[in-house]
Amino acid sequence: MSINFQSDKEAADALHIAYKKLKEEISQVIVGQDEVVHLVITSIFCQGHCLLVGVPGLAKTLLIQTISNVLDLDFNRIQFTPDLMPSDILGSETMDNERRFHFVKGPIFSNIILADEINRTPPKTQAALLEAMQEYAVTIAGKHYELDRPFFVLATQNPIEQEGTYPLPEAQLDRFMFNIQLDYPSYDEEVEIVKKTTENFRPTCNKVISKEEIIYFQQLVKKVPVADNVIEYAVKLVNKTRPNTPHSPETTNKYLEWGAGPRASQFLVLGAKCHALLNGRYSPDIEDVQSVATPILRHRIVRNFKAEAEGLSIEQLIKELM
Repeated sequence: MSINFQSDKEAADALHIAYKKLKEEISQVIVGQDEVVHLVITSIFCQGHCLLVGVPGLAKTLLIQTISNVLDLDFNRIQFTPDLMPSDILGSETMDNERRFHFVKGPIFSNIILADEINRTPPKTQAALLEAMQEYAVTIAGKHYELDRPFFVLATQNPIEQEGTYPLPEAQLDRFMFNIQLDYPSYDEEVEIVKKTTENFRPTCNKVISKEEIIYFQQLVKKVPVADNVIEYAVKLVNKTRPNTPHSPETTNKYLEWGAGPRASQFLVLGAKCHALLNGRYSPDIEDVQSVATPILRHRIVRNFKAEAEGLSIEQLIKELM
């Protein structure tokens, strides 16, 4: 694929074609999980990060490795443990044989980072990763080091075992564009998974687009025009999540403790732009905002005790607000 496009329209068409090729290549290795794949690719083109919540054994690592392969990106997996230190992620200064200090880069210096079980490590180490996510750079011993671009973090959490974990604070959760819930495969999908993984055949994925093309498409997403009514819908939806404010409905006042901040509005519009482009359209509408609303708002609003007592899920409340 060439980056020498004659117009933004031509580039948008190329992104739509590339996305279809990406899905074809990924489906050779990953069975099902279409929505998860779509959201992860969307966040990459939006320069966002993902929090993936799912039980062990659902191929989270394989999914990210496969996506990094088809995107021709470097991949590093960091297993978060209680004894992990910030220097284990960022890197550190070491002394060589000539008694001179030099910086040894940590695993954060890669394009795609899988932060496995991020809630298993103490806040100090979590903060080191989250700062790198926000700034796209790290500071070691007073020196500033830029991270490779594109840079994307996918952090995973196990929703079952909470003993000995350090839950991410709300302010740090807000750094993630999407909170993606990974579910068990269907019966037919699991049959296909077992067939594929218990025979000797090992599928290979072809590289679809390069780093330079990803960076180009990230800029293209930002240039997509959006109608005022779509932006107003996104902002109003976020405002409706904030209890006891002018736009809050009775549902919010009754069941929500805390609402989403302005970053949610930004991600809703950005996600809608990318969702439209990936589906072959040149401008998003309200349906595009709705299609990305749940994973964007899921980790940004907090239910109160009444909602939990009545068994109302975050997803149900978001659906009602939409």
